[in-house]
Amino acid sequence: MSSKLRLGVNIDHVATIRNARGGDLPDPVRAAALAKLAGADGITAHLREDRRHILDADMKRLREDIDLPLNFEMAATDEMLKIALETKPHAVCLVPEKREERTTEGGLDVVGGHNHLQRFVSDLGNAGIRVSLFIEASKEQLDGAKRLGAPVVEIHTGAYCDAKMQEDRDRELERIRTAVKYGAGIGLEIHAGHGLNFETVKPIAAIPEVAELNIGHFLIGEAVFIGLEAAIVEMRRLMDEARTQTDGAK
Repeated sequence: MSSKLRLGVNIDHVATIRNARGGDLPDPVRAAALAKLAGADGITAHLREDRRHILDADMKRLREDIDLPLNFEMAATDEMLKIALETKPHAVCLVPEKREERTTEGGLDVVGGHNHLQRFVSDLGNAGIRVSLFIEASKEQLDGAKRLGAPVVEIHTGAYCDAKMQEDRDRELERIRTAVKYGAGIGLEIHAGHGLNFETVKPIAAIPEVAELNIGHFLIGEAVFIGLEAAIVEMRRLMDEARTQTDGAK
């Protein structure tokens, strides 16, 4: 198992700022280019049904102009499947989506939604697109992802990051660790993300079976104060430091 931990930078909220006023600025594609310079290994963007941030034209430009793997987050709808098959990103992460939510509130129910999701996983995979499922840290959901034939899962880290009491955060971290180890053991590639920041990233980055972290909102917010490149460089440093410490402990 490689000790290299990949960082996917989500640039959705650069588009949120742009759309708040209209026009072309700030440009999420420029943010993606800066992310590459700062050490990102991939770019993540979520094209929502209501187009509240990323737009169709953004996805096309990201695919054409940025020389990094593009991870297309999307709901399992026919509209999004058509766009994904036309865009041909490196990867698609299927996520739950509700119009009224501010951000993704939890993991996809791949057990209850098996019959609906099967066609999306198959069609995307047959097109040569790596399929990931954004799920909660549970054995049931991991088994469900395996049954669907998805090669990758992204573990939702929101409850861990949002925990206010240390005992609650420790409990959530242990739940994630247990799920990650189990998922890797049944042959899934494990990613993680949602809500990670400078304070919370290292314990997740230190889990050796995690191959990739996807981080966005915090980095875009921190960029207001220190710049996007500096924020990504610091996140990359913390991730690498955590993984180096893990390797040294083996």
